[in-house]
Amino acid sequence: MNNKAQSILSAAIATALLLSSHGLAYAQPTAPFVSDVPLVQPAMLSPAFWLKQQADNAPLMSERQIQAFNRKLIANNPYVTDPLTYADELSRDELNQHLEKASSTPSSPRFYTDGRQLTDEDFARYHTNTNKAQVQDKNQVRFGMVVERTSLRTFPTDDRVLNAEMDADLDRFQESGAFPGEAVAVLHESADGLWYLVAAYNYTAWVKKSAIAVGDKDTIVDYMQAKDFIIVSGDKVDTSFVPNKPRVSELQLDMGVRLALMPQEQIEHLTHGQNSFASYIVKLPVRNGDGSLAFEKALLPRSSDVSLGYLPLTRHNLIAQGFKFLGERYGWGHDYNARDCTGFVGEIYKTFGVMMPRNSSWQGKGEYGYNWRFDDEATLEQKQQVLAQMQVGDLIYIPGHVMMYIGDYQGQPYVIHDVKGLGYLKGDGGFYDGELNGVSVTPLLPLHLNADISYLDKTYAIKRIAPGGAL
Repeated sequence: MNNKAQSILSAAIATALLLSSHGLAYAQPTAPFVSDVPLVQPAMLSPAFWLKQQADNAPLMSERQIQAFNRKLIANNPYVTDPLTYADELSRDELNQHLEKASSTPSSPRFYTDGRQLTDEDFARYHTNTNKAQVQDKNQVRFGMVVERTSLRTFPTDDRVLNAEMDADLDRFQESGAFPGEAVAVLHESADGLWYLVAAYNYTAWVKKSAIAVGDKDTIVDYMQAKDFIIVSGDKVDTSFVPNKPRVSELQLDMGVRLALMPQEQIEHLTHGQNSFASYIVKLPVRNGDGSLAFEKALLPRSSDVSLGYLPLTRHNLIAQGFKFLGERYGWGHDYNARDCTGFVGEIYKTFGVMMPRNSSWQGKGEYGYNWRFDDEATLEQKQQVLAQMQVGDLIYIPGHVMMYIGDYQGQPYVIHDVKGLGYLKGDGGFYDGELNGVSVTPLLPLHLNADISYLDKTYAIKRIAPGGAL
């Protein structure tokens, strides 16, 4: 060691000793914790806090049971379908029913973001673009795949409209989201030629044509049935950057996206100029210039939060998956590149291969899984008896909202949910009216909708995703 290096080392040792003498050595930084959420400690915002309470990590449903669950759901629930089972054509009445259901004029006033109320003429313009005038006696159904994350809309328009409360976060034309690799039935085209009316597995609405590639039905069926596939298990991952190939480069893939893997015999040492060995090579659906479906290789780094096949449905995985969204901003109908309460639980369960209806009422009132129901005569004591039996992953429904149970602490049941408001009674009896506006961990019992009504008061169902129950 030369003199300069020895001097540097001596100085470092002297500094360490000085810090140690002042009690500063190896001090761990602490992040400030400011919270108006009752009964929540910083440790509770880590999945480890809840995982250590769960000794039982046995699968709650086997892969075969989940497949049977989905088949039964599709066969018996009106809000979940296999779009690839649509007939090749729809009658005039059938297509008009889809159009009227997807694009009905709301009964309540709607406003543009500048405050102007929508008029009858505005709605007439939107209805004209639904192209109902071009509905024929017989209408061809085509089939396609989603090639990029996109929005499902009430009308074929990007216009944002609000209700009378003028909450700019809640675009009332925003219905849901669709994600790469999903199959859709293409039912109709807008008058301006820019939108498709599509039936996805749990919603029918308008989507931009640029996000859909139309292809051969049998080809799409083969893709969806591929035995070798990855599931995105992180909140979001991106495909690797590829120069001059924008349709496969840095494409966002959200939790629950399923993509087929390229067969091994079709993978070479280099993929788009990068060595393939450190990546998963997926078969990505892409859209040609004429709107037709093709498939192209895309790279996902092996460091990505993905799973080869579905994750096992266990309590540990339910907690881990839910916490991957912690702090994400609330996105009504998958707006804001995020998700809402039903999107949150739906994407968690998609990583296990479990299908779910889209809306909270469709989920909560659906007779799938194992259900506890509460009518208006149910007492709080009766509901608390059920709460005492809850298991991690159970879903709690109040009108317009769903929460996922993650465990108890000191006699309090806790949930993780994607939620707008925060309300509870303060120590002085007054009502605290605040905001969460994101994926949050909260206790269940203190939460109130207003000064007089608690979440527990309005709980009408608790659902367990399990083989039991009737559809």
